[in-house]
Amino acid sequence: MNKQLSLPKGAYFEDFAVGQEMVTRGRTITEADVVNFAGLSGDFHPLHTDEVYAGQQIFGQRVAHGVLGLSVATGLAMGLGVIDESIIAFRELRCRFSKPILIGDTIYVRLLITRVKAMPRLNGGLVELDVKVYNQRDQVVQSGSWTVLSRNREAG
Repeated sequence: MNKQLSLPKGAYFEDFAVGQEMVTRGRTITEADVVNFAGLSGDFHPLHTDEVYAGQQIFGQRVAHGVLGLSVATGLAMGLGVIDESIIAFRELRCRFSKPILIGDTIYVRLLITRVKAMPRLNGGLVELDVKVYNQRDQVVQSGSWTVLSRNREAG
């Protein structure tokens, strides 16, 4: 059951429930994104930065860094405004890179709350999310889980 509309902007721990789903807007991955990420991360692997080299590899063209896609996914999730100032910490993430993200692909994210666990001593609780990143063809390019620590409303 999709409970997407029941999540307010700036949600607190008490607002999260198993089964709630959120879907982000899309964002197109550009050549500038790939070049800037290479500079930021120091990862200049030719699969990302050398068109001739990448053209001779399995994907036939340059691909975005997997962690660039993950970084964009976290930004898209933040753009929802749901996990906003009430988030204390990003505690854990797991990610599987299933398909390449190509320059020009538009990605979006589906987040499904799979577990909530109160942590009274921290004035909040853990929220676990199943995360899937899709391209414009609705193919899953990344999947995994995120765990965030959200504060209680009265602690806000």
